[in-house]
Amino acid sequence: MASLRGKLIVAGPKLYDPNFHRTVVLICEHTDDGALGLIVNRPTPVEVGDAVPELGELLGPTDRLFAGGPVQPQSIVLLAELEDPPEEALMVTGDVGLVLQGVDLEDLAAMARRGRAFLGYAGWGPGQLEDELAEEAWIIEPPTREEIFTLDPTDLWAAVLRRKGHRYALLATMPPDPSLN
Repeated sequence: MASLRGKLIVAGPKLYDPNFHRTVVLICEHTDDGALGLIVNRPTPVEVGDAVPELGELLGPTDRLFAGGPVQPQSIVLLAELEDPPEEALMVTGDVGLVLQGVDLEDLAAMARRGRAFLGYAGWGPGQLEDELAEEAWIIEPPTREEIFTLDPTDLWAAVLRRKGHRYALLATMPPDPSLN
């Protein structure tokens, strides 16, 4: 399978894992060794400035931390739109990349147009994501820039499906728990 780096995977109706129910994940790395992504539609109630004051100065103190995934949820992962990416960045798509340890925050402030901080990340071992895709647990879609840094994360799952169209637009109207319908 070709790398999904830079693509969105949208939780399908066959994905029952509560960690990923109605999530939209930006795949940041995808190789034969596995995959790493960030859930881009799960804001937490925690403000960045309260949790990490240094990042609050960079991102905005009232920006929310996002729950990036169930792996290492105590770690902070920074995704940014970068003008001149440092060597310590893992570029995901275009000028959007993960800022890795070792980047000076003052330098980052000069090169980042915008960013978002995540608690943890989503990870898959070798072949695991491919197996889930074969089971139709995920729907693949290229992102728009505004979806990656959406200001309305709670509607992102349905918005991406509506944009994809056809049967996916119908899926976007499905209630969170269809058994209650």
